[in-house]
Amino acid sequence: MNEQRITESPSWSDPRGQVMKTPDDVAEMLRLMACGWGLKRIARQLGCSHHTVKVYVAADGVKPFKSPERPKRLDGLEDWLRERFIRHRGNADVVRQDLLAEKGVAVSRRTLQRAVQPYRQALRAEALATTRFETPPGRQLQIDFGERLVEIGGAKIKAFVFVATLGHSRRLNVRAFRAEKQEHWFAGIESAFTSFGGVPEEVLMDNPRALVVRHDAASRSVEFNDKLIAFAKHWGFRPRACAPYRARTKGKTESGVGYVKKNAIAGHSFTSWEAFEAHLAKWEREVANARIHGTTGEAPMARFERDEAHRLKPLSGRPSFGLLRELSRIVGNDCAVEVDTNSYSVPWRLIGERVAVTVAAGEVRIRHGVREVAVHRQSQGRRLRIVDSTHLDGVAGRNGAVCRAEIAASAVPASSQAPSLLRPLAEYEAAIGGGL
Repeated sequence: MNEQRITESPSWSDPRGQVMKTPDDVAEMLRLMACGWGLKRIARQLGCSHHTVKVYVAADGVKPFKSPERPKRLDGLEDWLRERFIRHRGNADVVRQDLLAEKGVAVSRRTLQRAVQPYRQALRAEALATTRFETPPGRQLQIDFGERLVEIGGAKIKAFVFVATLGHSRRLNVRAFRAEKQEHWFAGIESAFTSFGGVPEEVLMDNPRALVVRHDAASRSVEFNDKLIAFAKHWGFRPRACAPYRARTKGKTESGVGYVKKNAIAGHSFTSWEAFEAHLAKWEREVANARIHGTTGEAPMARFERDEAHRLKPLSGRPSFGLLRELSRIVGNDCAVEVDTNSYSVPWRLIGERVAVTVAAGEVRIRHGVREVAVHRQSQGRRLRIVDSTHLDGVAGRNGAVCRAEIAASAVPASSQAPSLLRPLAEYEAAIGGGL
């Protein structure tokens, strides 16, 4: 039987020099095999190795080419990469630096970005996730500022709107300011306390520079501004700061700021700043606190009067914190600084040093640099000397004219001066070569 001449189809070559047969060639192999041809005969006919024919016949068709698996430099580090990627809030370059420093693995930024791509969606979901919880009555007040251009007197003016929201009842208090400084934060909080007729246990805020000095995201340690600490003590609440990059933790106020912008301000114009403030007060009273809240199903004012008003701490006639004063003093030779004719002691080693004095909430707080070195009850008298005896430890003659702490609470006349000899006893011992 004469063999039928078959035109050979062009073949493909892979990078390793092996010949890959076309789909037409493979189909011809299977047809000839079905006709009873042997492997070698088919191979001669198609101009290839009989092993190639054997592979395609065994696979019953085209066998897809599969690149050999090569080990990757990041294999086995998937869990570590995910943890670091989430810890660094999606910053792949910082993760790459940690990878080199801790694991000794150097990869390109693009390689690392491909490796962490699956974790980006998890990070986005975490950022958007908010666990809703009901705050007990009187527990928490959430505060925030929002900016908005407002048409006043025919001109666009940037207004800074302070919004305070009680966590349980959702009752709002809104104030407008021309700036967002520390004094405006305090004025807004005091306005809320006055409007609500009481003080909650804690006030939750974001991390504004005017109130928070430092907030470590890893340890969650927070350093509040000294004035905020004094302000909180004056009113009797506990300050709290949201975790960095987690402002949604105070979602009640976040949504409240948006509500004020869209409902109370948008589309309105005002003849004067006073008219703008009057409009906000009326809107707060007649709209915001009277509407049926979407989450609670009740009007915030009704819920406040029923559940929350009696849970707030009474104001007790406390004056505004605006009377706070910041002073600078040089420590005198009597180990004290003078405020309003009264002398307040500080540690004797600070003689001649400049210190910062904060007078607020019935207290005199004295700082040297960033360290608080003395706290005294503010005296209401005149020309009195208030002394903490521990400030004079190690001073010669301290048991003479110097007033002790138990007497200092009621204060003694300033005419009772401390001795001018203010050196540690150890220095005198060293000078004479032995004990006294």
